[in-house]
Amino acid sequence: MPNTSARLKNGRRARRRHREDPARNELVSSSLESAQQCLLNQDYGTAFVHYLLVLNLAPMFKDFARESFRFTLFKWTEELDSVGRIQDLFNCYEQALELFPADEVILNSMGEHLFRMGFRDEAAGHFHKALKLRPDYPEARENFYRVANWLVERWHFLMLNDHGRNRKYQQAIQKAVQSGCSTVLDIGTGTGILGMCAKKAGAAEVYACELSKTMYELACEVITANGMDGGIRVLHMKSLEMEVPKDIPHRVSLVVTETVDAGLFGEGIIESLIHAWHHLLLPPQRGENESQDPSATGRVIPAGATVFGMAVECLEIRRHHRLCLSDVGSLSMAAAGELRSPVSCSSEPDDSMEPYTTERLSRLPGGYKSLTEPFTALNIDFNNVQELEGLSSREVQRVRLPVTQGGALDALAVWFQLHLDEENSLSTGPQEDTCWEQAIYPVHSTKGFLLKPNDELIVEVSCRDAYLRLCSVAVLRDGRELCLNMCPDTTYAGNPGSNQNSEAELCSALACLQTDQSRIKDFCMLECSEMALLNNHDYHQSFCRALAKLISQLKVKYQNQVQGSHIRSESRDSCDPFYVLDVSEGFSLLSLIAAGQGNVKAYSSVEKNKQQEVLKRLARSNCIPEQHLEFWLNHVEDERGMLQRPSREKLWSAIILDCVETCGLIRQKLMEKATLARCLLEDGGRVFPEKIVVQGILVESDTLLLESAVQGQEPTLGFNIAPFINQFTVPVHVFLDFSTLECKHLSEFVELFVLDLMDATANYTDREVKVQATSAGRITAIPFWYHICLDQDISITTLSHNSHWKQAAVVLQEPLEVRAGDWVHLAVKLHKSTISISAHTENVPGPMEQ
Repeated sequence: MPNTSARLKNGRRARRRHREDPARNELVSSSLESAQQCLLNQDYGTAFVHYLLVLNLAPMFKDFARESFRFTLFKWTEELDSVGRIQDLFNCYEQALELFPADEVILNSMGEHLFRMGFRDEAAGHFHKALKLRPDYPEARENFYRVANWLVERWHFLMLNDHGRNRKYQQAIQKAVQSGCSTVLDIGTGTGILGMCAKKAGAAEVYACELSKTMYELACEVITANGMDGGIRVLHMKSLEMEVPKDIPHRVSLVVTETVDAGLFGEGIIESLIHAWHHLLLPPQRGENESQDPSATGRVIPAGATVFGMAVECLEIRRHHRLCLSDVGSLSMAAAGELRSPVSCSSEPDDSMEPYTTERLSRLPGGYKSLTEPFTALNIDFNNVQELEGLSSREVQRVRLPVTQGGALDALAVWFQLHLDEENSLSTGPQEDTCWEQAIYPVHSTKGFLLKPNDELIVEVSCRDAYLRLCSVAVLRDGRELCLNMCPDTTYAGNPGSNQNSEAELCSALACLQTDQSRIKDFCMLECSEMALLNNHDYHQSFCRALAKLISQLKVKYQNQVQGSHIRSESRDSCDPFYVLDVSEGFSLLSLIAAGQGNVKAYSSVEKNKQQEVLKRLARSNCIPEQHLEFWLNHVEDERGMLQRPSREKLWSAIILDCVETCGLIRQKLMEKATLARCLLEDGGRVFPEKIVVQGILVESDTLLLESAVQGQEPTLGFNIAPFINQFTVPVHVFLDFSTLECKHLSEFVELFVLDLMDATANYTDREVKVQATSAGRITAIPFWYHICLDQDISITTLSHNSHWKQAAVVLQEPLEVRAGDWVHLAVKLHKSTISISAHTENVPGPMEQ
């Protein structure tokens, strides 16, 4: 037994007195002084190193130095970012978080860098940690909302709210498991719902894989909450990387998956199923008439699919994919060459092009017209590995489609029927109430060409690189085959109905070859939103008028000044141009429109060489002197220099700011840019636009609720999923087409907020708005859009039918019941680029925060 007499009284251990280390103290003191001096000298890298040394040696200085350390970190990482030292940047953040692991500002800032670099999962984790530390931190909340739209796409909510789809998958899985498929792999598990269906049906072993870190963690939470974590093993990896027995102990008898997009194959289902058949699945059943033990054979749910398509006319699709106007603003577009979107299909794969985009046909503004009956483009059996492997090498199939209605050929629309098993199937057709959109294959080469009844449209169907590719290649009319991707009146040599002789055919072919070579040379690709902007006639016409009006006013003003001071009035006209800066995002013609006003030197922020070439060609063809157009970003190292003066002596006559994102949100840091822009204007100069009025309306819309969160109190198929995925609900729904939104209007349009870009004193951060309900109902959302005032008389709206902008909507967490005549109080706040709205009626005590 230990000698108890050796213990100190009261049982306390002797506390060793801290011995001062003069050398250490001197090092800390000198390093702290050096850090502060380097900070004053803007030597942020050296300052950061000194702060690291001080705070590691003397943690008691953390509270004292926190603000200075943050500032140093952010400035130094900005410099590292600007020179591309990304690894060093993240190393600095990791060192900072070792010192301050619970600093929400540093966590949020690192998340912003991660998001910009494309690391969305990791960014979301940092934003989420920052919010847990400080739930009222607005920057972290807005960043989390922004990244949540990427990580948990809105179709997840629609899918979980699609009760018919869920039941059919459950029935097919239950039938397979009960027939003997006792081991199951769920590929791309998402929330884990299909794996849980298999376990609930009685599967002995269930495995699931998910590549997205966010969805993997979500699936783990959901499975644990439903008491199945002991029966379902979730792997954070691609199925293509899985091996037996390394990742799963043996081959499984059933693969379930829903890794299909609107074009069926876009999420890589073919590649993943080929790998599964070779490495993860038991061999398929040998033949229909051979009896085999189901537990000894493999199968896939879904069992297969049938793909359908039809030709459509649709102005909304057309204006997003090719130029529809001959004149834009004051400019003739004849010399622009071929401008089109990056969505273009051919039988030969091209990494720079996407074969299709997606749209919900039933919600397209202006609707669409079917030019042909639906046709079957493809059948695929997912339980036949030879068929899967032969898909990419299938011969190109030529399909003749009788034209049933005349019209402009704008696109081929594609959907499919997913055969889960012999009894259950799902359709993604345009008339179905489904969570899927349709795949759209736009046609670029038919400008001015109309299909007629009794024509036959010839479509080529192929599956190169395991993507479904549909291409409209020709029209059969009166026995002649008109090639759509060359000259409209070209016929194929040797065509049965052709009356041309061989010499005429050769001349025609050579002429078209020359045209085609010129087309390729002058081809320029713009984003779909940029194409829609180019086709926005009202936008460019309004800017043209506003710029002409401003330049005219400045000329008169200057002439009055020089006459008053007895200076020759023509002095500025001959040697001193007006300077205009366009800082629009992406491709913009506004600088060229400004340069066409006469005696204007315009600066464009267009960066891409091919797009600059288009502007130069348009300048020459519209008689705008070459020296009147400059590309500003060619002369500055980063965006921070964009608003500098063109020279030390000159100020800008006009600065054009891009204020609204295509998705319907105010651009980030807009007000900061406006503040800087105002300081750089000459007397009488203007920021365009000068004011933005936010307008909105109260609506009842079940559609917005279904797209924003899992609805209802009942568990999904008996599983508790909603509380977990609804963590990723965002209060603002973006990319909304208000003109086709299924909703009931509960009020008139109302002014919600005003942003004044020319007068900072007129701005505010929040506003109370009273709105009277015009009908009884449940307020579920407040859609909003913008009235963009270029000056007092000229304005444009983002609600226009030909706008390139979409709208957005604040979706209330809890619907608000109103009667006709009730007054609804809206508290509207704008923090940076995010609008938030809370609502309550007069007879409800206190606002309900939404």
